Amino acid sequence: MSRTTQRLFPRMLSGAALAVSAALLLAACGGTTGAETPSGDGAESEVPSVFGAFATPLEEPWDGAIHAALQSAEEDGLIRYEHVDNLHTADEMERALRDIISSEDPDIIFGDAFAAEEAVRAVAADFPDTAFAFGSGGEEQAPNFSVFDNWMQDPAYLAGMLAGGLTESGTIGVIGAMPIPEVNRIVNAFIAGAQETNPSATVTVSFINSFFDPATAKQAAEAAIAGGADVLFAERDGVIAAAEENGLPVFGMMVDQKEQSPEHVVSSLLWNMKPTVEAVVAAVAAGKFEASNLGEYSFMVNGGSSLAPINTGTAFEIPADLISQVEARSAEITDGTFETPVDEEAPAGSTTVEG
Repeated sequence: MSRTTQRLFPRMLSGAALAVSAALLLAACGGTTGAETPSGDGAESEVPSVFGAFATPLEEPWDGAIHAALQSAEEDGLIRYEHVDNLHTADEMERALRDIISSEDPDIIFGDAFAAEEAVRAVAADFPDTAFAFGSGGEEQAPNFSVFDNWMQDPAYLAGMLAGGLTESGTIGVIGAMPIPEVNRIVNAFIAGAQETNPSATVTVSFINSFFDPATAKQAAEAAIAGGADVLFAERDGVIAAAEENGLPVFGMMVDQKEQSPEHVVSSLLWNMKPTVEAVVAAVAAGKFEASNLGEYSFMVNGGSSLAPINTGTAFEIPADLISQVEARSAEITDGTFETPVDEEAPAGSTTVEG
């Protein structure tokens, strides 16, 4: 285990531990995955109420992945769920959170705090009886502010292996949000994977200085293509369109983006927020919620991330031996015999472009 991983996560959850969390949740909710109604009055059983507060439109895959997990939990009868999105400034986020608590009084609020850390943490401090679980690059804040992030270095490494084996020009282009630790570790893992299967490959990295700017991301992708890249990693939305227009392999992010371009998307990094959501809901339902770092629930070994099925129906051939290499490495990540390096420094030679 790397020093970064040891610092943040002194223990890794086993499958059994996740099962215990799920069992605790079911017990707290009456032992069933569906919402029950007590006999006699027809009222819904008490399940935690959850509100999602998102900085970006839900088309942006990062917040979209959280939203999808919360929708799934509601469909399973584990929570009641409402949400608001596109709170793109700290002031908007703070006002929305205070309005949500005063009008809805939810048991739990999920969201992202990267662009509004101080504001979100101030609201959490003012309402210690509300459980907060927010995407954040900072530490948890007692008593009620837990943090999580998309620790997706494992599927990023596997996607990089595929990219290294697919490039014919020897140049791979990555378009990312900005050089912050949360993005750097994914990009660096992708680069490391590419270098495993193609040690001589060059990976160019361009940051668009935004979490959601498809037009600028597409322009950056086109610049990478002009520079010789013949495989792309769409860490941000907008890159897949450029890959399709140029007939190139591309890797998606957060959700399976194959439908955006079935003949060009090789695979996608998948973030499964369900283990994180279930852990938080279980703790709240049991009256045991406390501030913690929830990042470990996003590790591949805990079911929190994965590589989408490799798309063998693309317009180009994916060698069978390359797929076998990736599948073997994936098995080693899952069984714990291989640990993906965690490198949160800005990738060497990366550049930042402005829209």
